[in-house]
Amino acid sequence: MLMESGLALPLAGLIAGTAMGYVARRYHFCTMSALERRWYAGDDNGLRAWGLAIMVAIVLSQALSLAGLFEPQQSFYLSPSFGWTGAILGGVAFGFGMALVGTCGFGALVRLGGGSLRGLIVVVILGLSALAAQRGVVAIGRVALVDSQAYDLSALGSPDQSLGSFVSAIAGRDLSFTVAVLVVTLLGSWIFRSSAFRHDHGKIIAGVGIGAVVAFGWAATSWIAARSFDPVQIESASFVVPPGDLILQIIAVTGSLPDYGVGLVLGVVVGAAAAAVQRRDVRWEACDDARELSRHLAGAALMGVGGVFSLGCTIGQGISAASLLSISAPIVLISIAIGARLGLAYILEGSVRYAFFRIERGPGK
Repeated sequence: MLMESGLALPLAGLIAGTAMGYVARRYHFCTMSALERRWYAGDDNGLRAWGLAIMVAIVLSQALSLAGLFEPQQSFYLSPSFGWTGAILGGVAFGFGMALVGTCGFGALVRLGGGSLRGLIVVVILGLSALAAQRGVVAIGRVALVDSQAYDLSALGSPDQSLGSFVSAIAGRDLSFTVAVLVVTLLGSWIFRSSAFRHDHGKIIAGVGIGAVVAFGWAATSWIAARSFDPVQIESASFVVPPGDLILQIIAVTGSLPDYGVGLVLGVVVGAAAAAVQRRDVRWEACDDARELSRHLAGAALMGVGGVFSLGCTIGQGISAASLLSISAPIVLISIAIGARLGLAYILEGSVRYAFFRIERGPGK
């Protein structure tokens, strides 16, 4: 019945988003906060939680693939056409915008669930900017800067842009599973090397929960695609284009039902709201002045355009693409971190040039 009604996809997304929103709000899972605490307080726990989410997503995604429940190559993250310019330029733009806002698109949705009107502004502008970059006037620049400069990895003998396929093409034999085991081992050794993180149960729950939901997305969309008469995009968590799709669903009759991403966006707000209500943390928040509002508008626009150029955000590329060992993921993540550092230097220290100086921490840091 659900399959025939076309509601299976948005319902699966709603369930996944609710879990993500609740966990993120309850246990303070935020990429921007993790980077800030690393740079300004010397606290790695947030980044280690993010790494744990990636590790869990890799393990579960590989298990799904081995069980025949998910075909990674069906994801657009593994297209043999690698838009390296978009990964770099888009990542830097996204990171700078994230610093201006104080969080990413996912974080804005989590804030919205707790009553933040600033989060609402960010989500709306991000969604509209993403639509403009995907299919509007900004798309002209995207085609010129990204699509036309994309490198075809099949020329190197790799059928897709996963690290496993790339190494296998060089070695002349299938080393995909070996590469996945090696990556998980290295990640795990770094994550749990910290005693402080091993005792931070909230961060561990957040990392495991977010990673598991990303893997759920691959499984759910694959399962529905195998049983649907209509084409279904194999996808997981991402928060760049889906907010724009939600806006279209609200204001226009597109002739199509909401997809997994739209349900995911709504679910994050619902889950975050549930966590906020449970902890009595619901409060209406707005921008303090025009200067703060202008920062949020500019930052949201940069994240929307940058996220489309790089084919993902801190969650989309940072965890979903990383779970497939896409070579784009680390490039985009490094670019986002560089953009965020430039943005923080601009906001907190008055000039982007301070991003290239060592950060002086307080006593005992």
